[in-house]
Parts: sequence; C-alpha cells; structure tokens
Amino acid sequence: MMKHIYKQGADTSAPTLLLLHGTGGTETDLLPLANLIAPSYSILSVRGNVLENGMPRFFRRLAEGVFDEEDLVFRTKELHDFLEEAAQRYGFNRNNMIAVGYSNGANIAGSLLFHYQNALKGAILHHPMVPRRGIPLPDLAGTPVFISAGTNDPICPSQETTELEALLTDAGANVHVHWESFGHQLTRSEVEAAKTWLQKNK
Repeated sequence: MMKHIYKQGADTSAPTLLLLHGTGGTETDLLPLANLIAPSYSILSVRGNVLENGMPRFFRRLAEGVFDEEDLVFRTKELHDFLEEAAQRYGFNRNNMIAVGYSNGANIAGSLLFHYQNALKGAILHHPMVPRRGIPLPDLAGTPVFISAGTNDPICPSQETTELEALLTDAGANVHVHWESFGHQLTRSEVEAAKTWLQKNK
C-alpha cells in the first residue's frame, strides 16, 4: 500500500483525479491544484515510495535527468497495482481516472501510459520528461494528454517535450502542448490552461 489521500467528490460520475507530486513533495502537495481545476471531482493523491536525500519521489534516478530504468519499471508496476487496490477499496471506477502529475509525478504518469494499455483515461503532465526510450508503446488511441512545459526549463529542455509529444502521438494519443516562457515552476496560467483542457476532455 502506498501512502495516499482519497476524497470522494460531489460529482461521482466524473473522473477520479490521480495526483502525483514532484520531487520532495507529499500527497498533500497537489490538493490545491485539484481544487482549482476540478473541485467537484474525487481525488486519489499518492506519495512516492522512494526517498532521495529524504525527499519523496516515485522512482530512483542515477543523476539529474537520468532515470534508473529498472526502478522506474518496478515502481510503475507498483503504482499500477496500487490503483487497482484503491479502486476496489474506495469503490471508484478504475477505468475513469485522469492523472495530474508535476515533474517527477508527471514522469511516473507518463510511464503508466508507456507501459500499460488503458492505465489512464487521460493525463495532465506538468513539466514531464520522456520516461523511457526504445520501447514499443501500447495503443493509446484517442487518449487525451495535456502537457505543459517551460521554454526556459533547466530540468526539462524543450526537446524532451517535443519528443514526448511525438512518441505519444505516434501511439495514437491526442496530445495538447501548452508552452510557458518560464522555467520548471508550476504557473497559475498553465494550471488555468489545464482546467480549460480538462473541461473539454473529461
């Protein structure tokens, strides 16, 4: 079991939002974000099981921008299995789940899309990187994906974003990229853009 918070929303027919924090965050980090983009939705907010210098993450890395692929695969399966458990425990529709991830959380959400068919109904990825290269992706036909990125992001260069967009699009996903002329921080304007996108793609 992973540390988490589940809150049932007023709109039980809406998707459940899977909230995935960035490095050093916890399961409370993205609660205000969920409240901004979809206050009536149920939420499942999860804390990563890996610690890097005391900071929670969803998988290990070997260096900045260099992922431990073996751990990534293991932790992606761990999260995938946990989502099945949580759906049974709380009674939400496992097939109606949209991930909202930031940075490391966006990377594990991307990894779910890369490794498991129908893992997510859709995804909002704030400042993601390409989780893995050189693997065949599942059929993502029609899966809506929102990506926000910063043109001056020192952690996630713009070519990461365009490569991720191409990989997801080639697998059939319906990808929308929102660019900000900022760095790696999460901005209010990209959150507003995600909210608008979610209303069209829920």
